[in-house]
Amino acid sequence: MEIQAPHPITKSSDPEKHDATSGGNHDVEDDEISPIEQVRLTVTNTDDPTLPVWTFRMWFLGLFSCALLSFLNQFFSYRTEPLIITQITVQVSTLPIGHFMASVLPKTQFGIPGFGSKRFSLNPGPFNMKEHVLICIFANAGSAFGNGSAYAVGIVNIIKAFYGRNISFLAGWLLIITTQVLGYGWAGLLRKYVVEPAHMWWPSTLVQVSLFRALHEKDDKNDRRMTRAKFFLIILICSFVWYLVPGYLFTTLTSISWICWIFSKSVTAQQIGSGLRGLGLGAFTLDWSAVASFLFSPLISPFFAIANVFVGYVLIIYIAIPVAYWGLDLYNASRFPIFSSHLFTAQGQKYNITAIVNDKFEIDLAKYEEQGRINLSMFFALTYGFGFATIASTMTHVALFYGREIYDRYRASHTGKEDIHTRLMRKYKDIPSWWFYTLLAATFVVSLVLCIFLNDQVQMPWWGLLFAGAMAFIFTLPISIITATTNQTPGLNIITEYVMGLIYPGRPIANVCFKTYGYMSMAQAVSFLNDFKLGHYMKIPPRSMFLVQFIGTILAGTINIAVAWWLLNSIENICQDDLLPADSPWTCPGDRVFFDASVIWGLVGPKRIFGSLGNYPAMNWFFLGGALGPVIVWLLHKTFPKQSWIPLINLPVLLGATGMMPPATPLNYNAWILVGTIFNFFVFRYRKKWWQRYNYILSAALDAGVAFMAILLYFSVGMENRSVTWWGTEGEHCKLATCPTAKGIMVDGCPVQ
Repeated sequence: MEIQAPHPITKSSDPEKHDATSGGNHDVEDDEISPIEQVRLTVTNTDDPTLPVWTFRMWFLGLFSCALLSFLNQFFSYRTEPLIITQITVQVSTLPIGHFMASVLPKTQFGIPGFGSKRFSLNPGPFNMKEHVLICIFANAGSAFGNGSAYAVGIVNIIKAFYGRNISFLAGWLLIITTQVLGYGWAGLLRKYVVEPAHMWWPSTLVQVSLFRALHEKDDKNDRRMTRAKFFLIILICSFVWYLVPGYLFTTLTSISWICWIFSKSVTAQQIGSGLRGLGLGAFTLDWSAVASFLFSPLISPFFAIANVFVGYVLIIYIAIPVAYWGLDLYNASRFPIFSSHLFTAQGQKYNITAIVNDKFEIDLAKYEEQGRINLSMFFALTYGFGFATIASTMTHVALFYGREIYDRYRASHTGKEDIHTRLMRKYKDIPSWWFYTLLAATFVVSLVLCIFLNDQVQMPWWGLLFAGAMAFIFTLPISIITATTNQTPGLNIITEYVMGLIYPGRPIANVCFKTYGYMSMAQAVSFLNDFKLGHYMKIPPRSMFLVQFIGTILAGTINIAVAWWLLNSIENICQDDLLPADSPWTCPGDRVFFDASVIWGLVGPKRIFGSLGNYPAMNWFFLGGALGPVIVWLLHKTFPKQSWIPLINLPVLLGATGMMPPATPLNYNAWILVGTIFNFFVFRYRKKWWQRYNYILSAALDAGVAFMAILLYFSVGMENRSVTWWGTEGEHCKLATCPTAKGIMVDGCPVQ
């Protein structure tokens, strides 16, 4: 589970440009302005309802951006270092394209049959901010609302690539579309409660608002600094050209694990130094895709979040794991690699999962007893333990430190007066509630058809769908309130798979389907609501938001499954890292974790892993420890109120720091923390004007350059299997990092201890 921390709010050095309480509108009464200071400083109190939004430019760039991001993010999700192209990349790159289209498209007006005397034009005027916002909403759907690709694609991937079974394209498409759209129904029902009220301010949207304003504010004619567009183009070209080196010619630069080079025959040294398969001490990278993969761009993350992640990362990776592995040898940890998401037998061999799956796609208990209990690496076991603690600590932390604030704001949302932004939005036609009711009902009906008539492919019974929907509905409102007021989003992924594993064990696909319908529909609802709030601040007509989000979601999901189907059927042994060449990028790290989760929670079941029949029942104590941790911090804060550093201890962030591991590796964290600290601490503090003008644009250009070169490499040399072979393309040279250290354990390719 990923715990988000508050984002920084970019403000102009000119106070008149960001003092939104003036904003050119002097008729706003004091009791109508937003009660949230950050909103007052960032969002303007004016609106121009005459600005066109249904323009050819918006539809063309929006649909193109959605399709392109859907393709790229799905394509990259299978690679060892996946790259997620975010909405900000589109936000920056479409601005000059929009201005260019406004300058070259014909302004001739024409009529359309059925619209009476109303006239239309391909170029109704200058490219405006509202068009830009809708384009980015399209793009956000293309990035699966920040997740890269649709979550349900993972189900198709594990069925075909890991279990070696079949699922029809229709079943896969219905699974993806219904899980994505179901959250839209929840969001529509809750808009009145968590979007319109001024106290529900959604902090992360202010980053987007401030960037939109910065991009659309005209540069001073006397300003001799490089324009943002020129800077973006230069960095994009440099990123595009450079990625040819780590992406093809010298791939070892992706993970420079120099300790492995020095100690080429030491298992322990390589366990410590490997950036991809060990603890990554001293490992670094010259590949932007490794920096920005999994954790998104560090240039966008605030230093507050980076610092908390750093502390938690050090505590878990460099203190807890070494002590448990080398010091205590917990759970016979030395029989397995120190850092691995694979599953093992008691003898240190990789567990043969396919051998314990019968013809009905359920667990074969006789074959399971033959191989014995499943064992996890020390890293993987502790990952689940800290995941349990993170869930529990999030709820306790939010209740203790934000409970009164959330309650007061929620009560104020019903009793308080409308602020200026809600009043301005009254000028536009609202979305009829029946649109959402109809969409929700239709999605449920299609989902039931999927579960009943295609049950042999998805395994989930009809009652599982109703149960998952009930969980999502119950949790969506409180989690939306928490996100809207604290910018922390508790996840339901571990809880949903744990619950389904207890009540319906032995069925892996049913488990992941339940998790997707329960957890992902809630997460999608929160993402939809976040976009609705962005549209609220930017004064986008609600019906335009509805159509753009809905169309974008359908288009993105369709492209996701199409790209997945293409790659799964065209790349031999995709995702099978044991069968792929050493330098192959198609290792599917995210899907590997998704597959292992389906085995742990679905096929084998939590009782045989974390219960009395398994090796790791003690991990359940992490739930209690996580719940009590914030209580201790809160009591210390109340006992020593003058110690201002105590409330800064954010246990959900600390315990969840490594929540992206696996599939992320220490290499990714090392690079992310280093680059983020440089730009969001040193550059932000000492070169603030440069940071304010170029930081987000630098991030977008680096992402775009890598993406375009990676696609070019795949279509030019990847499909033809043309590769460069020399020392610099043989990986990070840490082959012994995956070896055990226990005496007498024999693993192919590893020295006998």
